[in-house]
Amino acid sequence: APTRGQPRRPAPQGTDDPPPTQYKVMLQNIRDGSQGFLAKAIIAVIVLVFALFGVESIIGGFTTLPPVLEVNGEEINQNQLDTAIRREAAFFEGDPASPSQEQVEAFARSRLIQEALVRQSAEAAALSVPEAMVDQAILANPAFQVGGVYDRELAGRAIASMGYSVPLYREETRQNLLLSQVINAYSATNFVLDSELQSIAELLAQTRDFRYLPLTLGSRTTDTPVSPEEVAAYYDANPAQFTDEESVTVDYVLLDQEDIAAGIEVEEAALNALYEQERAEFEGSAERRASHILFELGGSEGEGEGEGEETALAAAAEARARIADGEDFAALALELSADDFSAQEGGDIGYSDGSAFPPEVEEALDALELDGVSEPVLSEFGVHLVKLTEAAEGEYPPFEELRERLEREAKAAEVESLYASRLTDMSNLAFESGDLQPLADELGLEIRQSEPFGRSGGLGVFAEPEVIETAFSDAVFLDGNNSDVVELSDSRALVLRLLQSTPATLRTLEEAEPEISVLLRAEMEREAVRELGEALFAALQAGESLQTIDERLAEDGQGVEWIAQEAARRNAPDVNPQVLGTAFAMRLPTPAPAPAADEETDEETDRDANEETGLAYDRVTLPNGTFAIIELSAVTPGSLDDLSTDEQTLFVEEMGAELGNSDLGAYINHLQRTATIRDLSRPEPLTN
Repeated sequence: APTRGQPRRPAPQGTDDPPPTQYKVMLQNIRDGSQGFLAKAIIAVIVLVFALFGVESIIGGFTTLPPVLEVNGEEINQNQLDTAIRREAAFFEGDPASPSQEQVEAFARSRLIQEALVRQSAEAAALSVPEAMVDQAILANPAFQVGGVYDRELAGRAIASMGYSVPLYREETRQNLLLSQVINAYSATNFVLDSELQSIAELLAQTRDFRYLPLTLGSRTTDTPVSPEEVAAYYDANPAQFTDEESVTVDYVLLDQEDIAAGIEVEEAALNALYEQERAEFEGSAERRASHILFELGGSEGEGEGEGEETALAAAAEARARIADGEDFAALALELSADDFSAQEGGDIGYSDGSAFPPEVEEALDALELDGVSEPVLSEFGVHLVKLTEAAEGEYPPFEELRERLEREAKAAEVESLYASRLTDMSNLAFESGDLQPLADELGLEIRQSEPFGRSGGLGVFAEPEVIETAFSDAVFLDGNNSDVVELSDSRALVLRLLQSTPATLRTLEEAEPEISVLLRAEMEREAVRELGEALFAALQAGESLQTIDERLAEDGQGVEWIAQEAARRNAPDVNPQVLGTAFAMRLPTPAPAPAADEETDEETDRDANEETGLAYDRVTLPNGTFAIIELSAVTPGSLDDLSTDEQTLFVEEMGAELGNSDLGAYINHLQRTATIRDLSRPEPLTN
């Protein structure tokens, strides 16, 4: 293998390779063997099976994947588990708090078990999904659409890229729809009583009257010196705080699509050619919207295929006659259509540019005028009555209106092509070169120099974890090589090289003394504020008069005043969130019982005192060191009238969803408790 600084070369031919004449003999033997009748028959069978059932039928015939789980006798194999693990991992991708690989696998196993249990319960309840609903779900998938219209070729490519054949994808879609029936039966059907909504409103729309006294950091300890002994003690106790981390300075070159775009000009002839191509495609298509009523071909028990077709055609003809007599198409779709999904929308099946619907339906639409209804149309899905509900033939905009977009798109395509080519060259040159100069010369890039940065990162691109890891990698930091290409995004990449490194150093006490003095002074001020706040809080709890409190505040000399909040709600934007949270966590004292009539004179003073001191006090220290004392004076329950219509709707939806999810969780837990679930790597059942 080549070392860095050497060009990549083709691997030398092995010494044991047969000479050219032996190659010819080998190939001729293969050619002769493939001409026999038996070889041709085997190939024909393989081609037929592949055409009918897909490649998985061949592979599956020779490999049996081991089961890893068993749910009520249903086996789940290793391939299914691996797929579920990849999906779980993709869900957490980019999350800094992502779980470990073991946790991801546990999540995947749990999900597979739950899906199997829900599917089994759906099948036991004789739930099913019509093929028309599967078709509609596939047609409505945005990943299979271009401009909001289903594209058959795009769908085929997308399904293949996911590792499915079309039959397998249809089956998975059917299974997902089946699962959703059970899930929605629990999670989407709950409701909220008026009494429950009122209780929630009393809490969520509750208001409180309170005031708070913010004691901020100031100059209370200015006259108290910070001693050299305190500074030295803090320095000795916290050496890591005053150690400048190991750092590097690097040279680098940056490949950026924006820089490439700045040097590209698109010729006018190319723009005109693009415009003419788009206009031709536009004028050759017409977007139409259709509705249908579907009659399935399956007849009654014992009825043959031809008889079922005749029955469906007769039913469609009868429905068409009813429409001709004035009955509403949408109402008949709801009554008669086997396509439940579109029937709920009056039979609407969306838009087509001529390729979204079955060919027979598209042909029928071609012959219809607006609001016209076709004769019965037979397709692979059944018999349709098709209605044309919208037909749009637009005028294509002139060249000048589209010029800017065409230029932008043409330039973007050229930039992407150039960027991909230069990125490949950048990777090869970085490996082959002893420094960055060949990259700069070949690709027209500028060699730049970074500011020093450590393992905790620096500024700009040097705050990116991948760049930091690359700069401190053995190949760059120890061996002094060019780095591999670091792709910062889809449009930017860099290569870097170590210029110099600086080891970690402990600053001297003299260098650290100003910083330590500031830290100690701030801590002293925090402590002074806390002591004053606790003293005032204790005085208020003891019933000390506000006049005395004000006098103590005046002595403090910091200009502190109470800040009043009346009828504040939980989400008041003008109150510190921690102060607000503390105020809403407080409770007013329970009022004392009223005095007897014959004790009115003696107890009047006590009753006044109860009313005067019927307040609640609490305190909170904010992150900036402010000590806040809070005095709560009134709590007013909310009501539905305090909530807007939108807020009430939102609360109903959120509560319904929460209750529904709780019911669904309870149902799945019941299924798990009553199921036999085995991890086939262990002999004992997980659940019985």
